[in-house]
Amino acid sequence: MKTKVAVSIEDRLTREVDLLVRADRYPSRSQAIEAAVAEHLRRIKRRRLAEACVLLDPSEEVALAEEGLGADATAWPPY
Repeated sequence: MKTKVAVSIEDRLTREVDLLVRADRYPSRSQAIEAAVAEHLRRIKRRRLAEACVLLDPSEEVALAEEGLGADATAWPPY
């Protein structure tokens, strides 16, 4: 399901979108703009994940993982 949204964008951006449509990169302005918004949202999510990962302490993460495996590893069935 798609929602129709009215947006105002600069003339320069409209011309660039139109060039992409004329070059058959996208079938319509709507699909070109939808693809641009989707890509931008993906980049924002990746950047937020990368920023969160920087805050992790690798040695602490290893210690936590090994702590969880220590007692239970012998109870695991063989592969």
